[in-house]
Amino acid sequence: MNEDACEQGLLTALTTEHFVLQTSRSATITESVGRATVFLSLLSAALIGLGFVSSSGHLIKPYLGAVVPTLVITGLLTFARLVQNMVENSLDLKRIQHIRAYYHRRLAGEHDFFADAVASGGDVRTISAAVGSQPARWQLLLTTAAMVGAVNALLIGLGVALLTGVLGGTPALAIPLGVAVALVAFAVQLAYIKRASIWLTD
Repeated sequence: MNEDACEQGLLTALTTEHFVLQTSRSATITESVGRATVFLSLLSAALIGLGFVSSSGHLIKPYLGAVVPTLVITGLLTFARLVQNMVENSLDLKRIQHIRAYYHRRLAGEHDFFADAVASGGDVRTISAAVGSQPARWQLLLTTAAMVGAVNALLIGLGVALLTGVLGGTPALAIPLGVAVALVAFAVQLAYIKRASIWLTD
């Protein structure tokens, strides 16, 4: 096989890989939206159920005792998968940029098509900036994973406050303790997202 045929075969393979990676990115985004929607729908249903049992004092505690742990477990599992999706999406984008850099070197000539892919050098932060996402730390708060993490933190804080009340603690103790636990839970989840993001830049 001569050099031109090899070049054409490689270009065909890269074009196919580019399409597959873009499809994979779309799939991770779709899955993230779907999982977040299911979790928030479950939360909404739980709140509606709470409205029905709130008029019966003897049912509230058993209801919350069953629902809050279920929501927390579902939320944490959803959060973990959303972070995985975020990592997969970023890795797919990084691979796409490598392919686009090849397009620029081999096909663009003196034109600036795909020049951003070459400028990024494979750095995830530079790649993110090229597609419109500024590489700032606070951007982590805008992810779907962080949103679910915030809801998880509220549920965990609520569970701790309710448990403290059941064990005989006063509201003056239960509420501040629940708030403190919620803040810690949210910080831990943000640290988990940040750790995943740092791993991408290695």
